[in-house]
Amino acid sequence: MQRRAYLTAVAGSLVTGSMAGLAGCGGSGSEEYGDWFENVDNYDGEVDRTGESQVAVAVGADDGFAFEPAAIRVDAGTTVAWEWTGEGGRHNVVERDGAFESPYHEDAGATFEHTSDDPGLFPYYCEPHREMGMKGGVRVE
Repeated sequence: MQRRAYLTAVAGSLVTGSMAGLAGCGGSGSEEYGDWFENVDNYDGEVDRTGESQVAVAVGADDGFAFEPAAIRVDAGTTVAWEWTGEGGRHNVVERDGAFESPYHEDAGATFEHTSDDPGLFPYYCEPHREMGMKGGVRVE
């Protein structure tokens, strides 16, 4: 019985170690998006914007129902500015867990800014077009 308990403990620690190693794949940090971008046509991984003090994300890109780039990686203290293209009607930007939320805009040139000083993963969406795949993400390091 002791051998079985030992093997179970070793196997558990190997799995835990493997999972911790996998958590960092595809980006830094231990948080991942999971299936958040499953129905997002223009998602091709995170765009590295670290080292920049301000980063722009287009709202209403492509066919009018996308954020461009879909996912970015920034440093803590970087200001992310969402800029409306005027395409696709009324949009807003809503962080999934409530960290930020913009008002609705539809006119080209409207902007919304958010700065996070805390590291983390911030998936967001456009409320009226979320089911269409209008989703994005910001990883703050």
